[in-house]
Amino acid sequence: MDELNGRMIACQIMITGLIARVANASPDPLRFLSDFRDEIKAVVRQVNIGGADDTDRIRSVAQKAVDEMMSLMKPPSES
Repeated sequence: MDELNGRMIACQIMITGLIARVANASPDPLRFLSDFRDEIKAVVRQVNIGGADDTDRIRSVAQKAVDEMMSLMKPPSES
C-alpha cells in the first residue's frame, strides 16, 4: 500500500507541475487554472466507481486531492 501511495503522490506532483507549466504559457494563467479546476472537479463528480461500497467518500477524497493540487499553484510572479 505504501508503494501505491508513493506512486500516487509522484503522479500528483508531476501533474501539478504540468498544469502549472501550461498555465504559465497561457495569456491568462489565472483564468486557465480556474477553468481547468472546474472541469476536473466536474469529471470527479461524475466518474463511475465500480465495486466500491462508499462512492461518496471516494469522490470526496478525490475532490480534496484536486483542491490541494490546485492550491499549490500560484500566479506567476510579476518580475
